Amino acid sequence: MIESSSSWFDLVPKAELHVHLEGAIPLEALHELVRKYGGDELLPDVEALRRKMVYRDFPHFLETWSWKNGFLREYDDFRRIGEAVARSFAAQNIRYAEAFFSPSDFFACGLETGRIAEAIRGGLARVPKVEVALVADLVRDHGPERGARTLREAHEARTLGIVGIGIGGSEHAFPPEPFAPVFEEARRLGFRTTVHAGEGAGPESVWGALRALRPDRVGHAVRAAEDPALLDHLARSGIPLEMCPLSNVRSGIVRSLAEHPIRRFLDEGATVTVSTDDPAMFGTSLATEFAELERVHGLDPAEVRGLLLRAIDASWLPGDRKERLAAEFVADPHW
Repeated sequence: MIESSSSWFDLVPKAELHVHLEGAIPLEALHELVRKYGGDELLPDVEALRRKMVYRDFPHFLETWSWKNGFLREYDDFRRIGEAVARSFAAQNIRYAEAFFSPSDFFACGLETGRIAEAIRGGLARVPKVEVALVADLVRDHGPERGARTLREAHEARTLGIVGIGIGGSEHAFPPEPFAPVFEEARRLGFRTTVHAGEGAGPESVWGALRALRPDRVGHAVRAAEDPALLDHLARSGIPLEMCPLSNVRSGIVRSLAEHPIRRFLDEGATVTVSTDDPAMFGTSLATEFAELERVHGLDPAEVRGLLLRAIDASWLPGDRKERLAAEFVADPHW
């Protein structure tokens, strides 16, 4: 399990664009939810839960994701995790995040997108030093009909800080094309868009997402490195990439951080940002991501600073807010 020690990377102000709220629940808070719903004799403590967060491959990770979601059943559970995640962000000096939440995973429990967002926002509000915008993940596995419902309910609740939509889940089993009408409607409603692509499937998934969904950003995109023409296209287009290196290692997408192609993306001029994806489930943090990239790929402080400022620039904040946040980062004495 990769863990971060206190370092310069912990101290500098940070922002991230690809983090799943349900995958960022501190394990202590998740264990409380497990106990709330009857416990599990195989998980007597947090350390046992931590050992469960080790994955054979990407499908096994998705299975564990679904298992974990079984302990989010009431709106108050989302309030609790909203606060817990915000406190975790604050402890890491993450000043701004755009966080996915996956309402359609909970429709079977009778929960609604707007009330889930309201509960999350209630928890986030208890930690005002961290600014978190919400991105509704449509989840490929639930199909475009549920995606349309999620979008409709997100639009009704957008005053709760829902700024965009995304689509995660199993790329291999659920291609992007059926979701094209949902993304078109999202743009019409003024939402920003992002797509998980090139994670659980190869370059063809990225090409398909770009052509069918026309997203503002692409999540992961790591397997775009398998197609030089695609990597060149991504670099030339300037579309921001939400790369999550340690997630890709821990879920088995790449065999090691040394084999992760992030340095190639940077050298080719792609618009790379760095995020954690599901930090609690992968035993990582944003500081750890950068510390490991320094150790393995030779990122220097100037590159780290540039990547963090790029995250602000690629965010969906209004222009004046981007300028203020970037100025705050640049002025921070830890640089």
